[in-house]
Amino acid sequence: MASKKHALTPDEISRVIEMAWEDRTPFEAIEASYGLSEPDVIELMRHEMKLSSFKMWRERVSGRKTKHVQRRGYRFGRHVCPTQRSR
Repeated sequence: MASKKHALTPDEISRVIEMAWEDRTPFEAIEASYGLSEPDVIELMRHEMKLSSFKMWRERVSGRKTKHVQRRGYRFGRHVCPTQRSR
């Protein structure tokens, strides 16, 4: 993770954080776009966010079906950010 995280630009880090906060963006989409696995995203979020914000995010995404493709009842959601398809 360390080498990939350091290779991300500030804009890419911002986009990863945005995608991680989005309810319908699975961790697999982040990995496909930026090469960061779920543990890598968690580490990035822990490093980049205030502790209270990180805890709120972890509580929010823990166990959420929409954050994992395999746990969803469908392959693709209805709401897709246009920038996700361009990458």
